[in-house]
Amino acid sequence: MNETGERIVPVCTVVELPAPDDFAFWRERARTLVQQGVPPDQVVWREPGQAGDLFGGNEASIVDAPVDTAAARTVRANKRYLSLAKNAALHSDPQRFALLYRLLWRLQINPRLMDDKTDDDVRRIEEMDKNVRRDSHKMHAFVRFRRIEGDDADGDHYVAWFEPEHHIVRANAGFFMRRFANMQWSILTPKGCLHWDGETMRESPPAHKSDAPDGDPVEELWRSYYASIFNPSRLKVGAMLSEMPKKYWKNMPEAELIPALIAGAQKREAEMVAQGGSLFEERPETLAAIDKAIHACRECPIGALDNDAVMGEGPSDPEVFSGLMIVGEQPGDNEDVEGRPFVGPAGQLLDVHLQKAGIERSAAYVTNAVKHFKFVQRGKRRLHQSPTAKEIDTCRWWLESEREIVQPKLTLALGASAGRAMLGKTVSITKARGMPHKLESGGELWITAHPSYLLRLDGEARDKQEKLFDADLAAVAERLAELA
Repeated sequence: MNETGERIVPVCTVVELPAPDDFAFWRERARTLVQQGVPPDQVVWREPGQAGDLFGGNEASIVDAPVDTAAARTVRANKRYLSLAKNAALHSDPQRFALLYRLLWRLQINPRLMDDKTDDDVRRIEEMDKNVRRDSHKMHAFVRFRRIEGDDADGDHYVAWFEPEHHIVRANAGFFMRRFANMQWSILTPKGCLHWDGETMRESPPAHKSDAPDGDPVEELWRSYYASIFNPSRLKVGAMLSEMPKKYWKNMPEAELIPALIAGAQKREAEMVAQGGSLFEERPETLAAIDKAIHACRECPIGALDNDAVMGEGPSDPEVFSGLMIVGEQPGDNEDVEGRPFVGPAGQLLDVHLQKAGIERSAAYVTNAVKHFKFVQRGKRRLHQSPTAKEIDTCRWWLESEREIVQPKLTLALGASAGRAMLGKTVSITKARGMPHKLESGGELWITAHPSYLLRLDGEARDKQEKLFDADLAAVAERLAELA
């Protein structure tokens, strides 16, 4: 209010952006505003077609006159900020340009701001960058061209329909131009369209789904090819849906095959598990016999590597045995060298958390779902590789033989591979952890993460997962006491 009681409405600078993805334009205007000393709360960034604030202050256009370079302040922005900002500017959040300018303004005071992982603005721009990169990845992976036959002069034209979440269409034009340089194609989207005639790239306004063709004869060939390469032994439905969400399926000709392929894969998976025992003769009757047999086993490719089988271990005195069996994925490099399970970094971390939960490792039987170390050689190093479903199912024969002899009351599976070895199917750690699962062979199964997963994390993510891990082990300890 002024002296006469009238409401004073602050003047704000309004910047009209020529396009929602024009980072270069935004960058030049933002630099000028910083040099002119205009704070973030006095700037409004407006995209094409975006209505003004009905209850906002007085508007004033940005001053386009040259800035007095002698008096203007130097604008500082490090490489990390610029890298994130270029992607964040393509995000669909209408407040993205305000966020970018606020961060730029704050960088002038604190040049190391981008190193602060706890800052809300920094975390938000990182999230935007991640979302945009993911959307671009989906566009690269899920654009499907359909052929439109042309005359002899023009040749065939290919048209694709895609629905991006963010303003990524122009930013990805170069990828498709390079990949499909010899085709004439159009990519139609609700956020704008691209057209390539083999020499020139052209843009056009947003399109509708009805503008795209429904299908073409080549799609039947593509569906046949997709069905032929669908590998049931490597099927992980959760991971597949994460990488290829259902919202993209309607534009992909092979997607209509997926439900039937999954059902068939799961049937074949069950058959493979059921047939696993037929690879071997009668089960060994002692742990020593199992130890000898696994060293000679070559039923899967892992056994043919330059490694040595690692047998499970536990107390020899039945009175000392707590009734707990701990199952990991496979031996690592340290375990392969020493010939004992869980002696490397993951095993050392496991020991710390077992002790914290009050579980004596020396009273438990510790083993792995797969008995040999699977790796790929990189120079002098042997890098861990996860076993396939078929390899886990084949080695399940030995794990079941161990269980028949050890007769655990409770089995703790560490990680998805161990969970599969115990249940004969792929499991989700998130859904399965923290609760008992009855086993047909007797006893209970509890599932949690593998300690090697914790080793790959840091910061808040590590703290969160370790708390969940500790809670799982505490529940196991409590249940063991009840079963004693």
